[in-house]
Amino acid sequence: MKNRLLVIGAAMFVASLASADSRPNVLVIMADDLGYSDLGCYGGEIQTPNLDALAANGLRFSQAYNASRCCPTRASLLTGKYPHEVGLVKNGRSLSKEVPTMAEILKANGYRTAMAGKWHLTQASVLDGKGFNNPEHIKVLNNQTRVEWFGDKETYPAARGFEKHYGVIWGIVNFFHPFALVDGFKPVYDLPDDYYITDALNQKTVEYIEEFSKGDAPFFIYLAHPAPHWPLHARQEDRAKYAGMYDDGYEALRQTRYERQVKMKLFDPAINPLPPLDMRNKSGWDGLTAEKKKLLAAKFETHAAMVDRIDQGLGAVVKALEKTGKMENTIIVFLSDNGASPETPTNAGYDRPGETPDGRTIRYTGKIPPKEMGNDDTWTGMGAEWANAANTPLRFWKKESYNGGSQTPFIVHWPKGLKTKPGTITDQFCHVMDVQATVLDAAGIEYPKTFNGKKLSPARGKSLLPVFQGVEREGYRQIFFEHEGGAAVRQGDWKLVRQKNKPWALYDFSRDRTETTDVAGQHPERVGQLSAAWDRWWDEVVVPGQ
Repeated sequence: MKNRLLVIGAAMFVASLASADSRPNVLVIMADDLGYSDLGCYGGEIQTPNLDALAANGLRFSQAYNASRCCPTRASLLTGKYPHEVGLVKNGRSLSKEVPTMAEILKANGYRTAMAGKWHLTQASVLDGKGFNNPEHIKVLNNQTRVEWFGDKETYPAARGFEKHYGVIWGIVNFFHPFALVDGFKPVYDLPDDYYITDALNQKTVEYIEEFSKGDAPFFIYLAHPAPHWPLHARQEDRAKYAGMYDDGYEALRQTRYERQVKMKLFDPAINPLPPLDMRNKSGWDGLTAEKKKLLAAKFETHAAMVDRIDQGLGAVVKALEKTGKMENTIIVFLSDNGASPETPTNAGYDRPGETPDGRTIRYTGKIPPKEMGNDDTWTGMGAEWANAANTPLRFWKKESYNGGSQTPFIVHWPKGLKTKPGTITDQFCHVMDVQATVLDAAGIEYPKTFNGKKLSPARGKSLLPVFQGVEREGYRQIFFEHEGGAAVRQGDWKLVRQKNKPWALYDFSRDRTETTDVAGQHPERVGQLSAAWDRWWDEVVVPGQ
């Protein structure tokens, strides 16, 4: 009876909003490799006043899940399905053309659609048959050899429901000289000297809002920032704000962030204990040389500057919504595609250039003076220890099915539609698949039964409208994860999870949401039940031959 009343209530709520003139606009903002605790409203010290304001006047989720990696999360966001069902069993593949994107569905129902940013759902391809690491290919990555295409154009955003797209087709960019930058289908090469892609994408989003607001149709805009994904590239004036802030190291940062999270009641320490820092460097910060500490502190200063710059530009995006009168009925969703990344690339190849367009050699990890960290001729990542600190209080990092890889900050702001008290934090868990279901629900649009003449299976995502109303929704009985050998299944307060080539571990989230104490040995029957459920799911979602 309770669930039936929720459905009726949600239907009445939608009916009050979803007329031809009052359907909500939608702005989905995705960061790339953002740490769970990087934003101020999730416990971080980085200056993010604009996102913090959205959270203070909106709704935050403490248990929101993504798919642990760039491409799978983006595929799931846009289709409302597990990535494995839509061509992304392996990272770097193209999004299936057999399933509609959220943009295609909304466009077919009268929405204006646009995207600014990173696509990463077109399989990389430039020089057929010549490999990704030969000198000719590297020159293409350097933007020293111009090409007209970066993969199958039928898989570009402009072919998948977005009227407009300005951004990168591939996943990795030099933030000052981005490779695979397009406007629609047309490559973009000639850029101003002061170009920085984070600024360009925020500005493009402002332009989309201003243009679409001149008409009566609602709009859907997807702003997908490449930041703060490596390479660590930042404007030096932004990095200067954080000079010396991280000199005490990653263990200290993790502790101070956790204390802020507890104080803001984002986490209850009784059921969210702080695990020890997951490290590859077993000596810890105190075991490092002074020179190494200086280098690593410079890395996190640069990471912080990249996050800061996203937020600065989002201030202009918010002002555009306010100025055009669209803020009241715009659903803004902010999230990250995965946790902070432990990666530290060491050489050019595949999607990493070897030189700047003007011929300067790019210096990779280990060859960068701290004072030059973040410049356009440097290329590195933050490393595992900083990544885990950025994901406070969660375990591990990007790619893993542990929470540090698969949980994201998740902010919703919608003045007209949110009925929760401003600043509310909910512990109802959700998944990136739910974004599409929520948007369609709010717009009064049913998920299509066919696409391009073929029958579709139902989408997996579940609407969050009941949560927006401040009530308990009927969530997932079980939800599954897999990426490159890492795997997990969550059922209620139980989570079974493993890293690649390691045994299953079991955690009881009623007392241990931060995955500190493996209780698999105490509950072998539950391990067997959940692992069997995961096996059945895997057989269901993976198409043979993928």
